[in-house]
Amino acid sequence: MAADPITIELSCPQSVDGRPATYQSLWLLVRLLHAHAEGQPVRIDDLRGQVSAARTQRMLVSRAFRDFKAWGLAVGWGEDRQRDPRFLNAERRSQGPFWLPEAQARRVQLQVEGQPATPAERAAFLGLPVPLARTVAASGAPPDAVHLQDAGFWQQLVAAQQAMRQGRWAAQLTAGGAPAPASALQAMRRAAQLAGSDFQRALVTLNEALLWRRIGDDAQARRRVRSLARQRLARHVAGHDYLGAMAAIVSAWCDYTARDLPAARAQLQAIARDPAQGALLAHHPQVRFEWSNLWALACRSQALGSAAQAPTQAAAQAEESLQHFGRALTAAFESHSFDAAQHVAANMGMAVWLFERVGLQAGVDHARPRAIQWIAFSEWLSGQAELQGRSAWNAIYLLRIARGACQPTPRCTLAQFRALAPLTPTALSREAGPLADVFRGADWPDDWVQVAGQRLAEHRGGVRRYPGLQYCGLLLEQAWFAAHAGKLALAAQALAALRESLPQLVPSDRAYFREVWNDGLPAELLALEPPPRRPRAR
Repeated sequence: MAADPITIELSCPQSVDGRPATYQSLWLLVRLLHAHAEGQPVRIDDLRGQVSAARTQRMLVSRAFRDFKAWGLAVGWGEDRQRDPRFLNAERRSQGPFWLPEAQARRVQLQVEGQPATPAERAAFLGLPVPLARTVAASGAPPDAVHLQDAGFWQQLVAAQQAMRQGRWAAQLTAGGAPAPASALQAMRRAAQLAGSDFQRALVTLNEALLWRRIGDDAQARRRVRSLARQRLARHVAGHDYLGAMAAIVSAWCDYTARDLPAARAQLQAIARDPAQGALLAHHPQVRFEWSNLWALACRSQALGSAAQAPTQAAAQAEESLQHFGRALTAAFESHSFDAAQHVAANMGMAVWLFERVGLQAGVDHARPRAIQWIAFSEWLSGQAELQGRSAWNAIYLLRIARGACQPTPRCTLAQFRALAPLTPTALSREAGPLADVFRGADWPDDWVQVAGQRLAEHRGGVRRYPGLQYCGLLLEQAWFAAHAGKLALAAQALAALRESLPQLVPSDRAYFREVWNDGLPAELLALEPPPRRPRAR
């Protein structure tokens, strides 16, 4: 026997079967119905900025599910939408995603002032764009007419990708009080709402994975990769090989970030061995860039890690790393992506300097100027592409290079520490040769403490957003150079902020900061901010 229908009045005062209804619970139900029609669940991120803030989401979800039960609706949660909601464990319910079973969706009848709600009215209630494809259909256009929904979808996808390049990732950035443009995540959600084909839906999922990886949230990136795998298994989506190759690259990036180099290399090798994906690697510039850049980074890490124990093997890995950085740079220019090119140029510059530091480029003359010039080229490319949300890596790399020749003894005195002679910004910019001018603008004051402090202030003020590893890198460099300038209070403040942020990093990255903190800073600063303890030797 079929369950009774549920009548929902969307106009104020909202009601369910004639009884007053909580607006937030009703909004979530209508959003679930909208997502069900699109073949998608509702994720926690879909609620932010609509009917909840992050701190109120758990309360909103709990209240909504109490209301759903009172209305006689069985709503599900979790990634498996085939489960019976009656048997789900409510412990992790607040994490979503949420979905309506087919039988429950058929029961819901939406009305506006007693009349069946139109698609435009449903969209207006949810605050979503009007479903353009249905508008075209209602106008009597033939089925093979140009679909305006496609134009809207591609517009939002391009807006999301542009926002990613500009650093407007998951939050709106503001400048001078002007209205903030949409963030990448907001534009991606709009693209998902307008997606009209399996490929478009899968492409949004892939771009969400790329976005979360860029933000530094690898858990979210992995979830979107798994979601993409389910989409590709459900239907043979057009562009199947491209989607698969890029999803594997995102997974390899997550492994690399976790410093699981064997897993990252295995993912990349599987792409190269697969006949279809291997062909993409040869002929698709974006796939080749992502693959070569990540392979080069993995080789760089292995070379640096084995330089002392196996110098011959490490030297070969260093050379392989530089070759693949070169291939990645070529692929970036093939695809006309200055954003991609500036990333690989910075990576190459830092690789040249690091290899020379551990003796893997001993036969190469002028390694430091070469490294600085590559980083300067990266900074110049960022300016050419107007990358307002450029990363902090160029600044962090130059700060590290500037103090690279300084080798303080562990827990030296402040006087001994201040006697060290790091490169000044002016001296370093001279080594950039013909690209020296890129380090003379407003972003590059002639004081390293200000270089780090300016970027930290922009991050804290919401002008730019840096992922955790970049933020921690800026804090460490500010502490080092502030101590060298005798500004112990500022240095201690930076270390206190670093202490709070370190737990979000993977253990190998935490180890780097812990070592510099223990052995590379003066005793007077360590008395103000004691370093984290090193793990006991086994």
